[in-house]
Amino acid sequence: MQAAKGGVLAATLMLALSACGGSEDPQLMNLRSPSDGPDEFAILPPKPLQMPKSLASLPTPTPGGTNITDPTPEADAIVAMGGRPGAGTNDTALVAYAARGGVESGIRGTLAAEDLEYRRKNDGRLLERVFNVNVYFDAYEPMSLDQHAELERWRAQGLLTPSAPPPQSE
Repeated sequence: MQAAKGGVLAATLMLALSACGGSEDPQLMNLRSPSDGPDEFAILPPKPLQMPKSLASLPTPTPGGTNITDPTPEADAIVAMGGRPGAGTNDTALVAYAARGGVESGIRGTLAAEDLEYRRKNDGRLLERVFNVNVYFDAYEPMSLDQHAELERWRAQGLLTPSAPPPQSE
């Protein structure tokens, strides 16, 4: 009897402590890197450091902005990923067409807040959170496109379509 009470107390204590951890931002996608190595996309080769002629001539630091070593970080990242830094200027007609219905200012912040609320409502059951189970695909399943049904819909209208991947066996 004493051992059973101790077991129940230990289980209750474990569940109570597991509820204390975590963050306010629900993590639906629990990814684990298979190695201790760096993320390939997080590394951008830095330009060599050079000693200025006078330390007094150094500019004021601009956090998040440019600096002497890396004056164009975004353009350098685009080139490192195989893109062209000036490619966006050629797409003004596309941007104008996409914005024809109006552009809501602050849309990124609005979407981020709505997505955070959605993730909080769909962050998995208790044991899924305790055992760090990936619940991303279950949470967003109502918003995912059924590619095979969509393929059939397009084909029913007589439109040429590429084939979809074969269905996965569950």
